[in-house]
Amino acid sequence: MSRSRHTALFALVTVAALTLTACAEPTGPAGGGSGGAAARGKTPTTDVVSKVRKDEAAAKLLPAGVREAGTLRIASSVGTPPGAFYEEDGSTPAGADIDFADAAARVLGLKLKREVASFEAILPALGSGKYDLGTGNFGVTDERRRTIDFVTYINDGQGFAVREDSDLEKVTDLTQLCGLTVGTGAGTTFEVTLQENLPRCAEAGKKPYEVKTYADQAAVWISLQQNRSDVVMSTINGLRYAVTQQEGLRFLNEFKRLDVGFAFKKGSPLTPAFQAAVNRLKEDGTYDRILKKWGTAESAIETSEISPPELK
Repeated sequence: MSRSRHTALFALVTVAALTLTACAEPTGPAGGGSGGAAARGKTPTTDVVSKVRKDEAAAKLLPAGVREAGTLRIASSVGTPPGAFYEEDGSTPAGADIDFADAAARVLGLKLKREVASFEAILPALGSGKYDLGTGNFGVTDERRRTIDFVTYINDGQGFAVREDSDLEKVTDLTQLCGLTVGTGAGTTFEVTLQENLPRCAEAGKKPYEVKTYADQAAVWISLQQNRSDVVMSTINGLRYAVTQQEGLRFLNEFKRLDVGFAFKKGSPLTPAFQAAVNRLKEDGTYDRILKKWGTAESAIETSEISPPELK
């Protein structure tokens, strides 16, 4: 999908809403009691990155060639606030993922050469060596750990949202979705979870749910608004944020928590340095400032880990 098409779709569900003067104060991770601008229906503009200073101990963990080059190639999936989305100019990426990556790079004394890529294309491209790392709210799963290394920086996960007129109150078992149409992002853990559990409806003697996937997150929300989907499955933080920006929708519930991390090619020598960088950001307070900016304080982790087991 072209950037212009992406921007047009995104504008339908978010940009117009950002101009509203009367927006309810959310609860939970979207608001988090942080007072962040994201929780008030405004695009946060607080600079939480430029004052981050290089940490020599962390930088020494980088391969010598990387230290000498001073740059890394990063692929960023953009389109799901508050993680990553375009500013009003339609071309400048912003969001928590962007801030965390830029701040970690500053700790390591590096500059990032960022390329926006589709979510489903990033992990395979890491394996081919096209990029050095990627961001896109990548949940750490045991399946992904077979081919990808992660350096964790937040905890997010899977959840659901519906229209206000939906009869669904809470989804604790996917058989509750039987007979419904579920909208979600292509190439995500949500799609995998839904497809793996699809046979359970037939086993329960119920009509299977239908999974509709979209490469563009804005299209997922449009499908819900236009009654082409009955329920949306996406990131907990993304859902909580989105329902504050769109009338007639409500966050349903968390379904499963997952650690989220920077993604690297399996065996990448960069992971120890990025782990040290994230932990340094926690020590100097930048980590909490980024979470506060984006209203996601409840996604804080105690310490960064390299490819931890999937949370069960």
